[in-house]
Amino acid sequence: MVYNFDEAVDRRNSSSIKWSQYGDDVIPLWVADMDFRSPDEVLTAIKQRADHGIFGYQADSPSLRELLAERYKLRHGLQVTPEEIMFVPGVVTALNIVSRAYDHPGDGVLMLTPIYPPFMSATQNGGKLLQTAELAVTQEGQRIRYEIDFERLEAAVTPQTRIFMLCNPHNPVGRVYSRVELEQLAEFCLRHKLLIIADEIHCDLIHPGANHISIASLSPEVSARTITLSAPSKAFNVPGLACSFAVIEDPALLKAFRDTAYSIGALVNAIGYTAAEAAYRHGQTWLDELLAYLTINRDTLVQYVETRLPQIKVTVPEGTYLAWLDCRALNLPESAYKFFLEKAKVAFSAGEIFGQGGDGFVRLNYGCTRQTLVEALDRMAEALNNASGG
Repeated sequence: MVYNFDEAVDRRNSSSIKWSQYGDDVIPLWVADMDFRSPDEVLTAIKQRADHGIFGYQADSPSLRELLAERYKLRHGLQVTPEEIMFVPGVVTALNIVSRAYDHPGDGVLMLTPIYPPFMSATQNGGKLLQTAELAVTQEGQRIRYEIDFERLEAAVTPQTRIFMLCNPHNPVGRVYSRVELEQLAEFCLRHKLLIIADEIHCDLIHPGANHISIASLSPEVSARTITLSAPSKAFNVPGLACSFAVIEDPALLKAFRDTAYSIGALVNAIGYTAAEAAYRHGQTWLDELLAYLTINRDTLVQYVETRLPQIKVTVPEGTYLAWLDCRALNLPESAYKFFLEKAKVAFSAGEIFGQGGDGFVRLNYGCTRQTLVEALDRMAEALNNASGG
């Protein structure tokens, strides 16, 4: 391997939210950024841009739009023109733009839970009605898997529903939806005349055996009703540089999105553009090696849970670097999040914030060195052993 993902980088004095939220004795496995240095090519591009010495406003990057259009055709089977790409600071920003740009206050926005919390907050920020359908869970041993419950989905839709928000790969459960699932979902949205907002920010973080499909690639009818959101932030670990994008085929939808974004000053900065283009143009070797490392981390986590934490159930993520742990059988006197933070000094994301279906769960970020991951798991096992009087 060219890159050393076992290198431990001290992030405690870097103004990192992840590493400054808790005390120095806590291992943070919560907020979704990784503990790996970004690709060397990205760092070099940033340094070269900084050497220019002037950082004026930059409203666009035609070369990045062309690069993204080509990437979507080659990697995701989605026919995109550069003119159909609009840059924004972040996918969360884009979700909030969507909630303001389309339809009217009081209209319904439907989504599958548990789900990344900003889906829900963006909906409510825009005065929309939050509508949810809980994913179905299957279990084999300690491994759990989530699937779309289409009966629940049909029961949740109402005459007020105007938008369906899709998270694929799904945060926090790690599903990468199959073509069959996406085709059934697309049929549902077309039949109910719903605008599809597809958050695909983790689309480049796919584990072996899974295949990411952009829902907009299914047919011209679907792509005309879909806004696809993504960014280099997760795959290349550059979230702090704030460069994301929306792919919007329909001219009216694109104009509404652009007008709303400009009205609130949602602009990308020059360094964000520079890093994004360097990542997509030169970072694939780094990304390939990262995925191999993350897959071993995932498998290490699952094996550890199955051998050392028998009362916990765990997903086997098909994408992302986020695992979803069912801690309900532990019968803790407090939330699993609070227990592990206080007793094990390990910080997770609390399942409760992910909406319906999240109570009793925690989300674990395994985008870290393997040594950090195993140390955190050892702390969990020791805390549970102490709690049981072992």
